[in-house]
Amino acid sequence: MEKGNLSINSDNIFPIIKKWLYSDIEIFVRELVSNGSDAINKLNRLESMGETTLPEGEEFAVKVILDAAKKTITFSDNGIGMTADEIKKYINQIAFSGATEFVNKHKDKMEGSDIIGHFGLGFYSSFMVADKVEIHTLSYQDGAEPALWECDGGIEFQITEGSRGNRGTDIILHIGEDGAEFLTDYKLRSVLRKYCSFIPVDVYFENVASVEDEPKPINDKKPLWQRKPSDCTDEDYIKFYRDLFMDFNEPLFWIHLNMDHPFRLKGILYFPRLKHELEYVEGQVKLFSNQVFVADNIKEVIPEFLLLLKGVMDCPDLPLNVSRSFLQNDGVVEKMSGYIVRKVADKLTSLAHNNRDDYNKYWDDINQFIKYGVVREKDFYEKVRDAVLYKSTNGEYFTLPEYLVRNEKKIGKKVIFTNDAQLHGQYIKLFEAEGVDCVELTSRLDSPFTSHVEGNEDDLTFVRIDADPESILGAKTEDDTTYEELITTFKSNIEDDLAVEVQNFKTPDVPAMIFIDQESHKMSEFAKMYGISMDNMGADGGGKKKFVLNSANPLVKALLDKQVGDDDTAILCEHIWDMASLSHKHLDPQRMDKFIHRNVEILRKFLNK
Repeated sequence: MEKGNLSINSDNIFPIIKKWLYSDIEIFVRELVSNGSDAINKLNRLESMGETTLPEGEEFAVKVILDAAKKTITFSDNGIGMTADEIKKYINQIAFSGATEFVNKHKDKMEGSDIIGHFGLGFYSSFMVADKVEIHTLSYQDGAEPALWECDGGIEFQITEGSRGNRGTDIILHIGEDGAEFLTDYKLRSVLRKYCSFIPVDVYFENVASVEDEPKPINDKKPLWQRKPSDCTDEDYIKFYRDLFMDFNEPLFWIHLNMDHPFRLKGILYFPRLKHELEYVEGQVKLFSNQVFVADNIKEVIPEFLLLLKGVMDCPDLPLNVSRSFLQNDGVVEKMSGYIVRKVADKLTSLAHNNRDDYNKYWDDINQFIKYGVVREKDFYEKVRDAVLYKSTNGEYFTLPEYLVRNEKKIGKKVIFTNDAQLHGQYIKLFEAEGVDCVELTSRLDSPFTSHVEGNEDDLTFVRIDADPESILGAKTEDDTTYEELITTFKSNIEDDLAVEVQNFKTPDVPAMIFIDQESHKMSEFAKMYGISMDNMGADGGGKKKFVLNSANPLVKALLDKQVGDDDTAILCEHIWDMASLSHKHLDPQRMDKFIHRNVEILRKFLNK
């Protein structure tokens, strides 16, 4: 028997491990299963290099065995095993990575490294939940003797002759109070599924209190992202999505990532079908390292706007345990992020050009994601410019170049939009009569999105539909003195003190409309973006408003030709004013009440006739 002290720089490293090394206590399951997988991979590597011979047909596996009665959890593998000397080297000298030395020793014979383990600190995560840990191990080397290592969580350990009869390692955790929750079948099984569902060797879970007759692996050794895209069907992608995210809605489409140089990256990103605008915050991109789950939504690796999606990414070049500061300053991570953005942009552009009918159908679901990416990710707009669609009020979809081709001769480099098609119905009619398309921009992202587009397109302006038509359509105000009396009549019968003008619209259906200058709209949107109160400036940011009468409308003509009696003139002027206001903004309760009573009065007059 040999006794000694662990070679560390602190009298007791375990409080440090518990507080600083891992953010989540359940990580010990991931680390110990990964070590077992690592040990098996090392053994297979040695055989492939001709340095050992294994029995034909041997099946490799990591087993996790729960014995709640004895308060133990055992992690067992039939991998490379260790000698007593290797235990001293890899276990007693904390933070010495056996995997690193193995790779360095054999790197000239290996095409690539798929070694997961960092057996030093990874192994010591077991002391987050265990009061005592045992290692029973037997090395693959000819003539090796079994060894037993024991430690009760202090800096003292002992190594004795072991009793293991077959190659591999058992790590037995004697669970203390800190880990009591893991002594239940449900908890331990759920953590295994979270971190080890795609470990590249078979992983079995056994509960000695209820052993299955034919235990099955809990994991898929060859997940979909490790297969060639050409070998995957649509049904495969949809099933994988549903199984992984428990989402029974089919995804819209997906991107299969597969990169080997200058870094290794595989994965699948799904564009989910959203039920409402705010659902995008529920995206989930799972990050793996050599098929071992690391974390959800690590924004240092995954561009922030892609976190709105669902999917998996496997980055073998990233270690299992890595600090955020490392990721922020790592050149490989930056290249990965750029590659992912480019692949997403390529997919969107390809769909927009080659599957336009399907892409139009996707747009209502994916437009929030794309607009968020344009706002948040530098240069993303340049990559997806021709994949950004604008939906018109009549249900058509245009790219920006398509919209300008249809409308530029009439309105110049402007995009006419409404943020409330129901409210702006009369304005939409006005532009339809002019043959101008109006697009709908109704989400909270649209204001910063359109600002970004304006900044990247020469002389382009987004103009809200209730802006002054003189500045949009070049409409001219009627200046005939014939209208002076009509203007005076309206000014005397409406409450607001604002300019009244007369124009000749192409549609006779609309008697009057209210317009606001474009700068006021922009001020109002700016205030909303930054939470600035506009109370002292009026509902429209204190902008200049115009009340414009339509000289082509029969009601206005009747007033102009004095075909209406004096008593009815006041009622008609007020009613035209309220109808114009209703297409501009919602009336306050008192004014709406007057409007309804006036409707009743007009209907009574109609009945009396």
